[in-house]
Amino acid sequence: MLVILSAGIAPGLALLSYFYLRDEYEAEPVTLVFKTFMYGALITFPIMFLQYVLEVEGIIASTWSTAFISSGLFEEFFKWFILMFAIFQHVDFNEPYDGIIYGASVSLGFATVENILYLVANGVEHAFGRAILPVSSHALFGVIMGYYLGKAKFSSSEERHKWLFIAIFVPILLHGTYNYIFLSEKNWVYYMVPFMFFLWWLGLKKVKSAHRLTEKKYTGTEVEKEII
Repeated sequence: MLVILSAGIAPGLALLSYFYLRDEYEAEPVTLVFKTFMYGALITFPIMFLQYVLEVEGIIASTWSTAFISSGLFEEFFKWFILMFAIFQHVDFNEPYDGIIYGASVSLGFATVENILYLVANGVEHAFGRAILPVSSHALFGVIMGYYLGKAKFSSSEERHKWLFIAIFVPILLHGTYNYIFLSEKNWVYYMVPFMFFLWWLGLKKVKSAHRLTEKKYTGTEVEKEII
């Protein structure tokens, strides 16, 4: 059991440490990052219960609805809600890059519990594949969500609602696409590999953009605008 717990927790902590250590200015309080991680871990159980009920009742039956509603919408909405309720107005959310740290934290809290439960049920031999695909994809969905929350936090009131909507819409779309590939394609690996490369490219691009926005906050330098 100790091996399964270690294998289940390690990828999430490694990815969270990576994004945390990339903060080039004011480091976030470890206690708040850990709390956000735990919030993500705790919402795993109500989400899984809701998904189970909808599946048993036949409300969510098709591949599309399973991918985009049961997984994409429910999981990303709960993460977004936690970030909005517990983090968005927090005094320590004081630079654009912070959104990426907290977005990754809540997502990896969820992914870590989900990963442990999967390994308990299916065996530790799946640990590497889980780390490469589900855990890292959850981290990147959180990074992208957090980037747009950071944009919203430090944008004018006229633009804030736009970025808050994008902060939930884009992760839902990406998460749903990820699950749809996995569920609907017989040779899913041929589609998943380029999708994961795209997801990493997009996530790291947002990390770089968040660094530029944070630099602007501290130095006043101009930053090239992004449409999305």
